[in-house]
Amino acid sequence: MAASRTAPEDQDSDKARAGIQSVEVGFALLEVLAQGDGPLMLRDLAARAGMSAAKAHRYLVSFQRLGLVVQDSGNTRYELGPATLRLGLATLSRLNPVRMARERLPALMEQTGHTLALAVWGNHGPTLVHWQESALAVPVNLRLGDVMPMLSSATGRCFAAFIGHGIGADRARQMIELEMQQARKLGRTDLPTTAAEVRALMAQTRAQGFGQVVNVLLPGISGFCAPVFDADGHLALGVVSLGSTATLDTQPQGTVAQGLLDMTRQLSADLGWTPQ
Repeated sequence: MAASRTAPEDQDSDKARAGIQSVEVGFALLEVLAQGDGPLMLRDLAARAGMSAAKAHRYLVSFQRLGLVVQDSGNTRYELGPATLRLGLATLSRLNPVRMARERLPALMEQTGHTLALAVWGNHGPTLVHWQESALAVPVNLRLGDVMPMLSSATGRCFAAFIGHGIGADRARQMIELEMQQARKLGRTDLPTTAAEVRALMAQTRAQGFGQVVNVLLPGISGFCAPVFDADGHLALGVVSLGSTATLDTQPQGTVAQGLLDMTRQLSADLGWTPQ
């Protein structure tokens, strides 16, 4: 029987696959360092990456040459190097949260079945910048560019609870105060009318992880809005899901709310956010 021969192109393909696998194996070390609380000894780094210390050391030597890893000469611990910072900063500078969110909306709509929207903080408050209707869409008097109220919309409640400090927070407080005055004037009982009630609503929103309204802004319409954070922990945008109260699962642990949370948390992680 003639001995089988491997064609040159097949040999090249095998080498390419081996090279890619090698990169994947070595990257496990960088992931461990990225997720750790600080520099690590070789034995601990190797153990967490699931490889022997000798194997890990070979990768680390190459990573040091590339500036991906540095070793403290005093305690011999390894830490991420300056090259990873440059790569990270370059990546962050090119991230577009709204574009990334829009790319994920079709999968979320398929999962939840309801209309979705994106909102960002504009000059006048939380502003709708993208709208994607589902087959179950019900007529609502909302358009792109609309500024959402802080207390009567899920979007506003999300931004009020998670916006943090700075100019946006100052504007949010002004809007909330005006809306409370209007609610008191109209005698509304479905909206907070005191500072204490606002604090309680914000605490509930943060605990749930999203803003929520049921028949508040529009009769027969309910909605959620979950926050997306950037690498600095700032609120980058809100992802909204809304629909008829008769068909939308309004339970905080329901499919719509949890699907929305899963998507926004993953998007936040992809933007570089790490929960505290």
